[in-house]
Amino acid sequence: MVFSSLTFLVLFLPCVLLIYYAVPRQAKNAVLFAASLLFYAWGEPIYVLLMIFSTCLDYTCGRLVEKFRGTKKQKIGLIISVIMNLGLLFFFKYTDFVIGNLNSIFSLSIPQLNLPLPIGISFYTFQTMSYTIDVYRNDAKMQKNIISFGAYVALFPQLIAGPIVRYADIAGQLNFRKHDWDKFAAGARRFVCGMAKKVLLANNIGLVWSNISQMAPEKISASGAWLGIIAFAFQIYFDFSGYSDMAIGIGKMLGFDFLENFNYPYISASVTEFWRRWHMSLGTWFRDYVYIPLGGNKKGFPKQIRNIAVVWFLTGLWHGAAWNFVLWGVFYGVLLVIEKLFLLKVLKKIPKFIGHIYTLLAVLGGWVLFAFDDIGQGFSFFKCMFGAGAGFINDNAIYQLLSCLPLIAVCVIASLPLPKKIYDKFCDKCPSAVITTAESVAMVAAFAICAAFLIGGSYNPFLYFRF
Repeated sequence: MVFSSLTFLVLFLPCVLLIYYAVPRQAKNAVLFAASLLFYAWGEPIYVLLMIFSTCLDYTCGRLVEKFRGTKKQKIGLIISVIMNLGLLFFFKYTDFVIGNLNSIFSLSIPQLNLPLPIGISFYTFQTMSYTIDVYRNDAKMQKNIISFGAYVALFPQLIAGPIVRYADIAGQLNFRKHDWDKFAAGARRFVCGMAKKVLLANNIGLVWSNISQMAPEKISASGAWLGIIAFAFQIYFDFSGYSDMAIGIGKMLGFDFLENFNYPYISASVTEFWRRWHMSLGTWFRDYVYIPLGGNKKGFPKQIRNIAVVWFLTGLWHGAAWNFVLWGVFYGVLLVIEKLFLLKVLKKIPKFIGHIYTLLAVLGGWVLFAFDDIGQGFSFFKCMFGAGAGFINDNAIYQLLSCLPLIAVCVIASLPLPKKIYDKFCDKCPSAVITTAESVAMVAAFAICAAFLIGGSYNPFLYFRF
């Protein structure tokens, strides 16, 4: 079940909210846990057992850490949690990748498992591990109530595509959270804004990318290829940030405050800045649980480079069991090392728009690596971007450009802080009654338009569900 589906919008979410607010405070986590398991089982009826197992595993490991605190056995729970969680992730996500490479390198014929990937396993595996690690570090207290812990692990707003919510950030909210109309209304507005990003922008600009990427390389002109990868850049941004907005919005409606996951990444003037603004929950997770434990930047520059290399190799691999994702991670790791060596100092001395152009070009190049599981297809597309396909421009590129130019313009504006600045000025100058009325009308209109698109459309993927 996806957020941008009529089943979720008109059936699941309203029913869950009605039951959630009807039960007493002591039963709310139980309602969330049951609803979240139902939400997951809707698309993964078998793998919901895997999630329940992960919940029980890490709950037990947390209790073991607390039981043996201050003794040599304290690490037992932590070690079991890390090994089991990473083992499950490896088994379901990377086994066939390893087998395929072994067969290719050594001319073997080991049969692949061909298991379907549990939806969101990369997200909830990192979340459950963060609990045991946080308890071990004394960054959070052990959760005594397994239902409350299960509600954290399976929490449906951010279960299958993030943001990654660390246990330490939400522990207090599991036991007590504020419910009021203002917070609920703010969550509803955030949800509708995220849905508009997804349904009106990501889905429609994604069709442009889908049409261009499926063409034969000899039919793709340079201008068409650049248009295509720009369309993909907007699609993945509005798809993922829209989902994050919807998750944060539903969280608010349920009384939770999740951390932000995006902060206008396409305005960045360096790759370093871009990755401080893009998928911030994943970057924070790798920083706190991999980069800093390895030593961060405190053990000399050579080891800092090693730590960056490890983090970005793992970041690439986290996104998918394919070499293009590994190459994508290595690509960014190299750029970040170069920036730390000297490029950041250069970027600070030159006009900011040059750094912005450099960053956008680097990010677009990265998206080519990311978009094609087949590295050969990716490099063929790279060649098309520089005229190796159908020259610089052709009739198809002109048609595509003229057709989607208004949509591209809207995407550019929507990816900037400008709309929020205008909205903030509007709120500063207008009476609260006018603001409330305008927001209500805008939200109802946006919801109705999105619903109309969902009824009439068929292209409605969530790109990060496969991770």
